[in-house]
Amino acid sequence: MNEISITQILFVSTALFFIGMYGLFTRRNMITMLMAIELILNSVNINFVAFNKYLYPDKLDGVFFAIFVITIAAAEAALAIAIIINLYRSHQSIDVEDANELKY
Repeated sequence: MNEISITQILFVSTALFFIGMYGLFTRRNMITMLMAIELILNSVNINFVAFNKYLYPDKLDGVFFAIFVITIAAAEAALAIAIIINLYRSHQSIDVEDANELKY
């Protein structure tokens, strides 16, 4: 039976991280930027679990860190969606460049 090596796991994690960075830097829509941040956080979670499995297979420290990051990401997503809704109500757009213009 073929076992997945740590190199393959780190390759997937690195690909997710750079896809997230690309989405964060090239998109102007706040929701797609939020999704890009979530991709970056998921790549970090993959690293935590992979290094925990291969370096310390008897401990669960990496899994606990991953659960903590998932919890923080959920709170961050809820807060970001609330900010995006508030921005849409005031500017009628969720474009980042439109958020710079203040309307009173």
